[in-house]
Amino acid sequence: VGSVLSSYGWYMLLAVVAVYLLVQKVSRSLARSSARPGAAEAAEEPDVVVRRQEALAAARLRMQEELNAQAEKYKEKQRQLEEERRRQKIAMWESMQEGKSYKGNLKLNQQEAESGASTSAVPKSKPNKKPLRGGGYNPLSGEGGGTCSWRPGRRGPSAGG
Repeated sequence: VGSVLSSYGWYMLLAVVAVYLLVQKVSRSLARSSARPGAAEAAEEPDVVVRRQEALAAARLRMQEELNAQAEKYKEKQRQLEEERRRQKIAMWESMQEGKSYKGNLKLNQQEAESGASTSAVPKSKPNKKPLRGGGYNPLSGEGGGTCSWRPGRRGPSAGG
């Protein structure tokens, strides 16, 4: 017996560990299958599965219809933008053929649109703008500029070699 253990002891130990791990794995898989009541009910109740699949298909169809509607709106908006760009290019080309400035023409069109939108013909006055700095600001004097001031560079030959 001693000679068998001394020659085959490590093999026997590895076989026992492998059998133990195999038993653990099988017991876990059996525990999972018994803990899943949904799988057994699905096999017993096909009506529930059919209803769930129909509800899922209806939800997917609804979402697809919403997506198609959004895509149509986007395409229509892109068509309108492209048509507007085309009109602007045509107007620019026509104004250039007449020898006018197309930028000025666009400004006139915008002003006409604004005047058509507003009912009163009273011109708007601009608000009084105050200056950004005081009148006595001089950047070279070193006053009024805060903590920063200009300093001349160091005298002497350059450090380059």
